[in-house]
Amino acid sequence: IRCSVPSIYDGIVYILPSTCMFTHLKNYWMLLIVFLHISLSTVYSHAALPPALKAYEGQVLYLDFWASWCTPCAHSFPWLNQLHSRYQGKLTVVAVNVDETRTDAVAFLRTHPAQFAVEYDAINNAHSLAKFYKVAGMPAAVLLDAQGNILHSHHGFKVGKVAEYEAAITAALR
Repeated sequence: IRCSVPSIYDGIVYILPSTCMFTHLKNYWMLLIVFLHISLSTVYSHAALPPALKAYEGQVLYLDFWASWCTPCAHSFPWLNQLHSRYQGKLTVVAVNVDETRTDAVAFLRTHPAQFAVEYDAINNAHSLAKFYKVAGMPAAVLLDAQGNILHSHHGFKVGKVAEYEAAITAALR
């Protein structure tokens, strides 16, 4: 009697029944456990940070997408500076600029200085981070846990909602 062996096709393990399946059940379970481990690792890595943010791996991040022409973005920078100083070492604030030219962003930063990290997303007009996080308007914010999972996001900046934004941050840092 010939035993069938598991076959792998498109990342799915198909275990074909056979008359000796019960004698090799332990081997089948071990293969299934290995497959599930690989599958779960792949799903987990999907939540990981995109390549442009790898330098921040393992940190709780507050990503703020902004542009030089965005008035609410200018209003948010003093609050972002406060966040940075208040939660330094616990929360990393990263402002992600989406201007087509870096010159516009630099001019903005002269009048609205950032005490936190600034990344530029328009390299080769790719906007990879804005696409990855499905940013539809400015400003937009995404709060990520240390594994890169999205905990909270919002569009716009309203002083009246600062308490709501900070409540999400406080919960993320617990």
